[in-house]
Formats: sequence, C-alpha cells, structure tokens
Amino acid sequence: MSNSITDSITLDQWLRDGREIAVLDLRDDEDYGYGDPLLGANLPLARLEADIAAYVPNRRARIVLLDGGDGRSARAAVHLSRLGYETVHTLDGGLPAWIASGITTYLHQPARFFTRDVRAASATPHVTAAELHELHQAKADVIVLDSRTVDEYRRNHVPGSVSVPGAELLHRFADLVPSSDTFVLVTCAGLPRAITGAQTLIEAGVPNRVAFLEDGTKAWREAGLDLETGAGRQFAPTTSELARLFGQQHAAALETKANVPRVSADELTDWLAADGGRTTYILDVRTPEEYAAGHVADAISAPGGQLFLSAYKIVAVRGARLLLVDDTGTRAGTTAYWLRRRGWDVSIHATAQPAVRQREARIA
Repeated sequence: MSNSITDSITLDQWLRDGREIAVLDLRDDEDYGYGDPLLGANLPLARLEADIAAYVPNRRARIVLLDGGDGRSARAAVHLSRLGYETVHTLDGGLPAWIASGITTYLHQPARFFTRDVRAASATPHVTAAELHELHQAKADVIVLDSRTVDEYRRNHVPGSVSVPGAELLHRFADLVPSSDTFVLVTCAGLPRAITGAQTLIEAGVPNRVAFLEDGTKAWREAGLDLETGAGRQFAPTTSELARLFGQQHAAALETKANVPRVSADELTDWLAADGGRTTYILDVRTPEEYAAGHVADAISAPGGQLFLSAYKIVAVRGARLLLVDDTGTRAGTTAYWLRRRGWDVSIHATAQPAVRQREARIA
C-alpha cells in the first residue's frame, strides 16, 4: 500500500495525465459549498468509512485527499489504508495551499462553463421574466417546467410551474404537454439546468416550441414578481404508455447523436471481473423513490438531471466508466447524451431495464 504526501504542482500534473484519479474533499458540507476551487467529491471525514465504497469502488484507484488545512487528510489516509485502498495521497497544506499556488485546473469543467458553451453553440431560445409574466397575463398556451430537484422546487418556484427534474423532462413530456401547440419553457434557479433542459427537448425533436427562462427564479424575483412555495404541481408517479413510447423514441435520437453504446450483462460481468481494471460505476438514473422500491445489484441512486451537470458529487473517480440503468431507457439515454458531451465514458445497461421493471432487482 502506498500512502504519501503530494504537493499542488504534482497534483496539477496528475490531473492532466489521463489516468484515473479520485480527489476527495474532506471538508464539512457547509465549507464545501459548490465544490470550488477543485470540484472534488465531497466526502466529510465523519462519513468516510460508511460511504467510501460507493464513492471509490475500485480499491486500486489513485486517491488524493484534501482538507481545509486542518490535518484531517492524514487521519483519513490511515482509515483508507485499513480498508484496503492501495494508493492514497494527501495534499500538503490542503486547499489553502492549492489556492495559494495560483493553479486554476479543475478536476471537472464547472457546469456554468459547459452550459454557457452549449447556449452559445446552439443559440438556445429564451424568454425574460417580464415576457413570461405577459404570457401569463394573456392566458397564453404556455407551460413552465422546473428542472430542479423536488426539494428546490418546494422552496420556491414560478407560479403555476410544474416540478420535473431534468432527466424526467423527456420521460414524462407527453403526459405533461399533450398538445404540440403548447409553448414549453424550462426553468431552474438560474441558467445551467434550464439551458440543458430546453436543449434536451429541442435536440430530441419534440414538436413544440421550446425555450428557457432567462435566469429562472432569480430573474422572476428581481423583476418584482412573487414566487410560490410548497408542493405546487408535481409530476405524476407513473407514466402512461403513450409517454413511455414518446420518451423512448425521442431519447433514441439523442443516443444516436452521441453514439452511446449499450452493454450486455455478460459484458458488465467481464468489466467487473477484470483484475485491477478500470473503475466502473453502475448508476440508477430514475427517481430516488423508484430506486428505493427496487434496483439492480450494486447500483447507486443517481437521478439523471443532477448527474449530468454535477457528476463529481457522486462519481469520485475521474476517468471511470459509467453504466446507466433505467426502466424504459429514456432517462438513461437523456443522461448519457449529456455525459458523453461532457467527456465521460458512459454506456447504457442494455438488459437491466426488464429486471428493474419486473422488480427482479435487489431490494434496498
């Protein structure tokens, strides 16, 4: 087993060498915030032993531990060695030393940069808060789909909007938007999830006019308009057969564009059996409630709408393989499309869907 102290210059080199690497940020949740400046996976010391197997399933993976300069990385390294992790490094001086070095390398491209580029390249249509308010006043045929998590939506949302977390948009679209004449607006708290949500629908080829709400709930509030709180309008727990077929057909277009491969159960077995091979994550991109009701063995709950913009919060090993599991394939296809565009090696489990649907999976 190899445990050592490394410096910021060496870590910067490792981040550029193309090999698998996990950077674990041991700070407490409130100090971690949005993960700046490195965007490592947040795994506070108190949760390390309980959660490390999910964050870093391959004990041969190269791991770098960083803290706030308080020395907790050294304690964490001892714990990981006892658990059988073979290559563990601590960053000398922690994040304060990294910041002081002036190095600006990210472990992952921040979502705000990625979605800015998507918007610029695609000229994604948008409307302002004032324009949406006018549409409401005129009783126009418009629906607002909020692509944030359900908890975020409940804290505040644009009046009349429907909570539909990102990966659910295409999966539930036909049930929520039965008319092709309806103007569809996607919103979030600001921009990233609204841009990718709108662009998902546009690139999947839905027949409706689609745009995003510029700066989301933030802009609505700044325009002097009131936000609603509470449950509001939630998507239904089940989907109709029409919605399932619509979602599958349109997600297939995204899979084709991104050339997303499908992996059989036998191929997955070979991956996992490879001695010292690459790290593989099996990620269930359905809702947490569906995951809790039944899931395939060794899968991690990773709702797709959050995963494709913030994979680093779940997938600690950069360069790992991601295998997505879904019941119909729509959410897996949508999520895989964006993960491929972000540079991840991602595939869809071709044979897991019937097992999930028939509840032949392991129950949590």
